[in-house]
Order: sequence, then structure tokens, then C-alpha cells
Amino acid sequence: MESHIHNIANLFAQLGLANDSAAIDAFIAAHSPLPHDVLLTEAPFWSPAQAAFLKSEIAEDADWSAVIDTLDVQLRAAG
Repeated sequence: MESHIHNIANLFAQLGLANDSAAIDAFIAAHSPLPHDVLLTEAPFWSPAQAAFLKSEIAEDADWSAVIDTLDVQLRAAG
């Protein structure tokens, strides 16, 4: 099975969010900093479907997990 490398724009599209650079930057600015005691998948800004997708991909260490980790770092670092 071939694995895919995804980027942050692809992740936002997968989550049903606007995925241009300005929209991604605005999302991160609006939701940062994410407290270190809150799991990314439990952040209050996700819909149930978005949270389930993120949780599933992380648990399976799937193709999306690296870019999800990148988003997690960006949400905690920004603000």
C-alpha cells in the first residue's frame, strides 16, 4: 500500500475548512494558544466529525498523523 504525504492545506480541506494560506493563518490565530492540558482532538472548536477524524488518524498513525502533529504544534505555539 502506498502512503501519501499530506500538507496543512490538504488537512484543512479534509476537515471541510477553508484551506488557503490566509484562512489557515486566521484559524490558527483564532484558536491559539491551545492549552497544553487540552488534547488537540478535544479542543472545543472541532465539530464531532472533525474530532473523530483527527482522533482516528492519530490512533492509527495514518498518513495524516504527521500533518495533524504539525497543526497541533502550531496551535500551541501561536497566540
